Amino acid sequence: MPHPTQVVALLKAQQIRHVRLYNSDRGMLLALANTGIKVAVSIPNEQLLGIGQSNSTAANWVSQNIVSHYPATNITTICVGSEVPTALSNAAPVLINALKYVHSALVASNLDRQIKVSTPLASSIILDSFPPSQAFFNHSWNPVLVPLLKFLQSTNSYFMLNIYPYFDYMQSNGVIPLDYALFKPLPANKEAVDANTLLHYSNVFDAMVDAAYFAMADLNVTNVPVLVTESGWPSKGDSNEPDATLENANTYNSNLIRHVLNKTGTPKHPGISVSTFIYELYNEDMKHGPLSEKNWGLFDASGNPAALDWACGPGKVDCSAMLQGQVCYEPDTVLAHATYAFDAYYHQMGKTPGSCDFNGVAAITTTNPSHGSCLFLGSGTNGTLLNSTIPAMDSKSSDSPHAKIGFLAAYFVAGVLGFAVLFLI
Repeated sequence: MPHPTQVVALLKAQQIRHVRLYNSDRGMLLALANTGIKVAVSIPNEQLLGIGQSNSTAANWVSQNIVSHYPATNITTICVGSEVPTALSNAAPVLINALKYVHSALVASNLDRQIKVSTPLASSIILDSFPPSQAFFNHSWNPVLVPLLKFLQSTNSYFMLNIYPYFDYMQSNGVIPLDYALFKPLPANKEAVDANTLLHYSNVFDAMVDAAYFAMADLNVTNVPVLVTESGWPSKGDSNEPDATLENANTYNSNLIRHVLNKTGTPKHPGISVSTFIYELYNEDMKHGPLSEKNWGLFDASGNPAALDWACGPGKVDCSAMLQGQVCYEPDTVLAHATYAFDAYYHQMGKTPGSCDFNGVAAITTTNPSHGSCLFLGSGTNGTLLNSTIPAMDSKSSDSPHAKIGFLAAYFVAGVLGFAVLFLI
């Protein structure tokens, strides 16, 4: 992984304001200090047994990993373990104690109102998730879930859930349509209808969120909000993973971002935005498992976004002008570099309408983005627009059409990317 200072530089350059860490790495927490970025830290599963069996161990962990960094590092959330009931069943009996001990340590430090404590769960803990109104938790986990929900109620915390429509689609044997998993618009007669509530569902994500609400209601809990701690789509896969593609990853993530930022809500809770972390910030090229496991990231280790990788790789665009020290390197932001690459591809393809789409990422505009010595294709030597190009920072107006990067701008200005994930609020 990149050095913590490089990670924070990427977050700041893209105006990213929320981040989730999968541990409490001291270097990352120090690098995030005085940035204002809201941070969720995690207690890894391998530390859970020790913390859940000893109040003093939990207190020491909070002292070393929270109190020593707060408030310079804006820690807002502690994720205790990850998918514990399904991934580490032997630790499940101590999970509630771990939550309580960590929360008690926060109370002792007068930080319990500023920092929430919860535990991310796998969506597989919900049985019969469709129709959502009939969903219920796996009752074998009630000894954990009942006290968990009581804890979340008493501390005004969130029910954390990992939702992966990609896996639901892959495991459905064709029952779930790809468009339904990807948030693509569906005609009304293709939407899934809950026969009990008559609510219409146009995507897997909303159905899973509402299934969680109904499952909690089955245990008489109706006042704990759902926080989606992981969701995403892989951009590359093995031969038996044909739908793990860059196009589908872009489609899912961009549609999810639009869905959350528009505060669409779910059919059960319309207008109430579901805060969501998008998994994940970087590809993990050394991760074990199928090829898709290595390719959930929105960036590679150099901080280049997947869409830009495509334009400068398979898209055959000459991106040499954006290399460090070259005329279009500055401003060194994803938006500026993607704008240059997408515009170059648009011109290379003869300015056909479909070449300025990038699956909803780009759009046509009439602004010349050339700045200083960085002249975009279609611009004259004095910066006047001769043909179509893309917008950027120091832009000049023109009447000629050119491609602009719209999605990435909204995507990052929204301030949503996390170290392992994006956070949408």
